[in-house]
Amino acid sequence: MVGAWLLLLGAITVEVASTAALPRTHGFRDPIWTAMVLAGYALSIWLLAIVVRQIPVSITYAVWSGLGTAGIALVGVLLLDERIDLIKAAALLMIIGGVLLLNLHGAH
Repeated sequence: MVGAWLLLLGAITVEVASTAALPRTHGFRDPIWTAMVLAGYALSIWLLAIVVRQIPVSITYAVWSGLGTAGIALVGVLLLDERIDLIKAAALLMIIGGVLLLNLHGAH
């Protein structure tokens, strides 16, 4: 089970990295960055498919989407010069909390 959680964290990391690289594709006109982003998304989904063999899909998706959202927001602020203020931070926390609550509640 620990292995599945580590794979899930790997899937989240790959998805966040691919999303962070998305602007470099220039609207999918740069073939190298486009291939890297698409390969990253494919790898992330493949890892997710492995994870749901051991962790219920509702739990898996809640964690994947919640941590992925938080991760890309953090990467955006720290590495991509995106701005964040109190309203954006609160909205992000509500999105993550809402996704987690809905999916975890549905698992019972």
